[in-house]
Amino acid sequence: MIIIKNGTIVTESESYCSDIMIENNKISCIGTNLSNDNAEIIDALGMYIIPGAVDVHTHMDLQSGNSRSIDDFYTGTVAAVCGGTTSIVDHVAFGPKNCALRHQIDEYHKLANGKAVIDYGFHGVVQHVNDEVLSEMESLAKEGISSFKIYMTYDFKLDDVSILKVLKKAKELGVIIAVHAENNDVINYLRENYVSNGCLETIYHAKSRPDHCEAEAISRVLHLAALAGDAPIYIVHISTEKGLDEIRKARAQGQKNIFSETCTQYLTMTEQKYLEQDNNGLKYVMSPPLRQSNDIDALWKGVQDGAINIIATDHCSFNLKGDKQKGINDFTKCPNGAPGVAERVRVIFSEGVMKKKISINRFVELLCTNPAKIYGLYPKKGSLIPGGDADITIINPNSEYTLTRSMLHGAVDYTCFEGMTLKGDIDIVIQSGKVAYKNNKFLGKKGDGKFIKRKVIG
Repeated sequence: MIIIKNGTIVTESESYCSDIMIENNKISCIGTNLSNDNAEIIDALGMYIIPGAVDVHTHMDLQSGNSRSIDDFYTGTVAAVCGGTTSIVDHVAFGPKNCALRHQIDEYHKLANGKAVIDYGFHGVVQHVNDEVLSEMESLAKEGISSFKIYMTYDFKLDDVSILKVLKKAKELGVIIAVHAENNDVINYLRENYVSNGCLETIYHAKSRPDHCEAEAISRVLHLAALAGDAPIYIVHISTEKGLDEIRKARAQGQKNIFSETCTQYLTMTEQKYLEQDNNGLKYVMSPPLRQSNDIDALWKGVQDGAINIIATDHCSFNLKGDKQKGINDFTKCPNGAPGVAERVRVIFSEGVMKKKISINRFVELLCTNPAKIYGLYPKKGSLIPGGDADITIINPNSEYTLTRSMLHGAVDYTCFEGMTLKGDIDIVIQSGKVAYKNNKFLGKKGDGKFIKRKVIG
């Protein structure tokens, strides 16, 4: 039994001073002057008590070409919980050509079971479309896989007819389709053009994926979702003002069931990072790429006014040494992805709450409650209510420090946020009723995390 006393409890809608009692992995009571002679007391005076953060966009143990991400489901979830995140929903990697939809789900159960230290779910990935795949969407939804990812770029991209079929099935089942929206053909044309002209430096990763490519693809897939009866659609990692404008436009025209996500990196860094000396710009090779300052401003406005529903990470960690350095002489050889699951809560709290861009309640909504609600985890996750899972993050707003890789707990050899001055740090994290992080030490255990069966919409 644990009792957290003297802190400020924060939900998406209110902040108040009260105690929290934890018993049998659940929140058993919230009230004043709680006591029990057998309880461990945590004094949270001057601190914020928030639901454990939920990251619905991670890539653990991802195989990409001839590179594999360095964080598996153990090291990646250790990084997560030490960064204030107590649940993830992971995007599984592509499987073999023409494989069954459940092939990768089965593979990922093997990868995660017995390794994860926090609770986890999976998004299925649709690589091709036929009657069997559409039927599998229904059977997997009954098994707690209530969302599926489609790509409009990369090797297993779907054409528009296939996307429409998936969206119609999603509407029927009440599952959500997450979409990586970029115009594949234009990107490949630009990449080939730059390479053929000897433009191989890292900055051309950004130049070959311009903002119009994101905006056009978002517009196209939103029209397809509307054609499918306003099928539930979730646009991942929005990085541009133009892309966000397409979402605003569709909503203004009355389209329903549109959900949107951006990531920590797109709120804090520009493409100037690709110009860092000694090939350090390779750290930031991710898709979509980092953008311009006007995009950062537009995304923060979307975070503030509700146009953006969730801040996630797209955590996909390849070591700089070895993996990312494959792109030293040609940006197209660098594996796409960057770490972020350890940094998100700290960076967004500092940049958002402490700089008064968003309230502490909006912070909780974006990082905890909305992810849980949209992806079928609420109210067990993303909330602080009696009967809910005792996943809790305690933040000390009075701490000021410089973020370095040495402070973090994942396996990757760098952080994109190296040297950033932050205000507010994570003091304690409780996972399923047990203290998993304290005094900058991981205290949990491999295998503590369990697979979460998620609900469908409504």
